[in-house]
Amino acid sequence: MGIADQFKDKAQELADQAKQKAGQGKEEAEDRASQARDQKSDSSPGMKERAQDAADQARERFDR
Repeated sequence: MGIADQFKDKAQELADQAKQKAGQGKEEAEDRASQARDQKSDSSPGMKERAQDAADQARERFDR
């Protein structure tokens, strides 16, 4: 087995690992999105207004 073959094997191994991690990351992101949707539906109506107020205040601070 030559050096070129070793590099190809290692590159393939790293590509496979990257694909596995990308798949895991996608699953975790979907889980977080689902949890966020659940929490949003459970939150009180005033939470949206509070979030908007906080965003407005942050914009005012950074606009200075």
